[in-house]
Amino acid sequence: MTRTSPQLPADGILTGRALHLALAGLFMSMFVSMIAMNVVGTSMPVIIADIGGTQASYTWVVMATSLASAIGTPIWGKLADLTNKKVLIQTSIVIFMVGTIMSGLAHDPTWLISFRVLQGLGVGGLGALCQIVLAEVVSPLERGKYMGIMGAIMAVATVGGPLLGGLLTDTVGWRWNFYVAVPIAIVALIMLQKTLHLSTARRKVKIDYAGAMLISAGFSLILIWVTLGGSEFEWNSVPSYAMVGGGALLLVIAVFVELKVEEPMIPLTLFTNRTFTMAAIGSISVGVAMFATVVYLGQYMQLARGRTVIESSLLTLPMMAGLLGSSTLVGQIISRTGKWKRYMVIGGVLLVAGTVMMGQLRYDTSMWYVGVSMFVLGMGVGMTMQNMVLVVQNTVDPMQIGAATSAVTFFRTIGGSAGMSVMGTMLAAKVTDYLTEGLEKLAQTHPEALADAKALEGGSIPKIAEIAEPLRSVVENAYGHAIGNVFLAVAPLAVVTLIAIIFLPNIPLSSKNNAQRLAEERAKAEGAVGQAEGTHLPSESPSAALVEVTTGAIPMIDVDGRPADGRPATGGRTTASDGGSGARDAR
Repeated sequence: MTRTSPQLPADGILTGRALHLALAGLFMSMFVSMIAMNVVGTSMPVIIADIGGTQASYTWVVMATSLASAIGTPIWGKLADLTNKKVLIQTSIVIFMVGTIMSGLAHDPTWLISFRVLQGLGVGGLGALCQIVLAEVVSPLERGKYMGIMGAIMAVATVGGPLLGGLLTDTVGWRWNFYVAVPIAIVALIMLQKTLHLSTARRKVKIDYAGAMLISAGFSLILIWVTLGGSEFEWNSVPSYAMVGGGALLLVIAVFVELKVEEPMIPLTLFTNRTFTMAAIGSISVGVAMFATVVYLGQYMQLARGRTVIESSLLTLPMMAGLLGSSTLVGQIISRTGKWKRYMVIGGVLLVAGTVMMGQLRYDTSMWYVGVSMFVLGMGVGMTMQNMVLVVQNTVDPMQIGAATSAVTFFRTIGGSAGMSVMGTMLAAKVTDYLTEGLEKLAQTHPEALADAKALEGGSIPKIAEIAEPLRSVVENAYGHAIGNVFLAVAPLAVVTLIAIIFLPNIPLSSKNNAQRLAEERAKAEGAVGQAEGTHLPSESPSAALVEVTTGAIPMIDVDGRPADGRPATGGRTTASDGGSGARDAR
């Protein structure tokens, strides 16, 4: 007996077991990218201390992956509109594996930062392309539950990554934080090769190299300025003005380039779509809440509460529980009812409430309050993050689904990267202020304790377990108070997200996936050409006229059995084999 594997159906649409196997490969790829973003989260203080880094190094190591991911995302997305999506995903996995292995071999901050950039390029591809392929094979109406699954995967990876990383750090060493993702990436690569089968429309590929370089350089300069400003150079200085001015100038030039090229990296016409514009704005603070919060929660638990790496990972479970539960449940409800707006508004409210509550953290705050605050914030992120992408994919031109999806992901990631940079800069400044204030008070009460204060010089991250009381309380108080202030600074961004969500048009979700929408667009275009040329299909009664598209043959028959040749039949009506006339009103 010959074994058969799932193949691409004749109509080009994956269904049943073939669809589920392909989605399993996609979800594993998404899991790999999220693990890479979070596995080193709570282990980072140990890693930076071991390779001789500072607070600035801490921020840069974390930000390197996010920045590279953000810069690479629109490039991957545009390529997905032009070329083979399957090959792109597999390429991004290979790039990810190389960057991950080399990061594990790091011996100083510069090495680690450099290969975290390469790792980030792969992560950016996986994050964007998984959502783009999902849109290709699943309709927006059904996609809600799968978006919920993606949110759940993010939650599991976000909490499981640090837990696994903490366990590896405390047992075999922090380098295995990187190596552990490689086997998973290999399995994902094999699964995608065997299960993912997509039709690819042949198009003339024109890469917008100028736009890609200008956008990448412009945003990179601004993020570097945000990261180094106030520490490496003064805000009011020549380097500061040069970075801001240079970044702004490059982005302005990029706008003119994008307006003129045939295939812009980020089509500016997307901003005429109100759904896309509001979702892009709202995604910025969601990125800050998702990525930056997880990173600095690890610092709070270790440096303000004196917890170990594993303990700090376990103590962030409430946030992941909120994210996992809300994204999964709301995704299922959206797919069943077709209603999404109310849940996103509720999520926006919870996002604001969560950031304000987290802003009250101190080194001696009740752990019950900390847990509830994290849970509320997690629910806000879970109800908004993936649904931002869903509503955009539901409204944009099917030929621009890759660019639109990657652009929303780009703004979310750039928000997370910028947020980590700003939060890191604010944290370093606030910690210095509170430490100075605490040491002055300590000099009056316990002057002998200042002998151990030399370990705090130079901005290095302290090892709390090696600091004795009462100096330890001063350090914990400084970090606890500073991190609370940093979280509170995110609240205004959360308010902006809520406003953006309120202004999202409440458009019903379509019941057709992107491949089917593309087929309709091509069929309409061919029909329009046929009418313009005065051509008619053969009228052999009662035969069907077949419109050949990349997703298969769609028979078109008049209600009285006459061919659908563009001429009005009895009653002037025609019906299609799919039994529908487009997107269902899923309200």
